[in-house]
Amino acid sequence: MMEILETIERWRGEGQRIAIATVVGVEKSAPRDPGAALAVNERGDVAGSVSGGCVESAVYEEAQDAIVSGRARLVTYGISDADAISVGLTCGGTIHVFVERLDW
Repeated sequence: MMEILETIERWRGEGQRIAIATVVGVEKSAPRDPGAALAVNERGDVAGSVSGGCVESAVYEEAQDAIVSGRARLVTYGISDADAISVGLTCGGTIHVFVERLDW
């Protein structure tokens, strides 16, 4: 989270509406630990990462919706061990991400 604070402050100074997505829990294997965060502004600019992989685009869409709707949500993304192995990963895992619009 700390690595994106400067960017968030800059966006706020520009008057941009912003949503932030934060990893709040993981099960099994996960690319990022709880506390990892991704911020999105209403222009579509992105800072940070919650997974470094295919989940990023889904979280981006959730963040864009949160900017417009103001609705916070907890979203979960995961893959089974069997599916993970079939695409070359060593094991499956799940991440829980809290997405919210920043209203401060």
